[in-house]
Amino acid sequence: MAKQKSTTEEPLEKQLWKTADKLRKNIDAAEYKHIVLGLIFLKYISDAFEEKYQQLLVEVEQGADPEDKDEYKAENVFFVPQDARWNYLQSKAKQPEIGKFVDDAMDSLEKENASLKGVLPKVFARQNLDPTSLGELIDLVGNIALGSAKARSADVLGHVFEYFLGEFALAEGKKGGQFYTPRSVVELLDLLQWKNSLKFGT
Repeated sequence: MAKQKSTTEEPLEKQLWKTADKLRKNIDAAEYKHIVLGLIFLKYISDAFEEKYQQLLVEVEQGADPEDKDEYKAENVFFVPQDARWNYLQSKAKQPEIGKFVDDAMDSLEKENASLKGVLPKVFARQNLDPTSLGELIDLVGNIALGSAKARSADVLGHVFEYFLGEFALAEGKKGGQFYTPRSVVELLDLLQWKNSLKFGT
């Protein structure tokens, strides 16, 4: 029996953008981009950490320690403390204090990873950001990028990140090049360049 042809759907990044934009409400695009892109980046590093974490769990009998920061540094993976891991934040997504949980997660990441200091946005507990919408956004981002770290970087999270940057540039009436160097974000997530181009602040 022949398979039915599925109806054409919009690309994932367009669907995500439409949903995220609906959650923006009374927040300007210039401010909202820090919220959305911060969460996507947090999901990216948490996914990479989780992949390495699961690998180390299997190697415990050989002396591996899943909570040893050096194990991750050796693989160029950011160490993600417990309160910044995506599954932890997603478990708190429906709580009214979710903004504080995310800001605390960003602080914890900066304390554990010197190269992130001053890079990550701490803008999630602001009064004009509805906690319910933030929780919905976290659930939305949580559905992005299943698969290997390479696939995440090349195909899914990096592509979504790049697409969102372009859409925010359009929303602010700017050229995308004023925000970012796309290939470095997609392939390398060069943090210093990210900090300078996006001007993330506390």
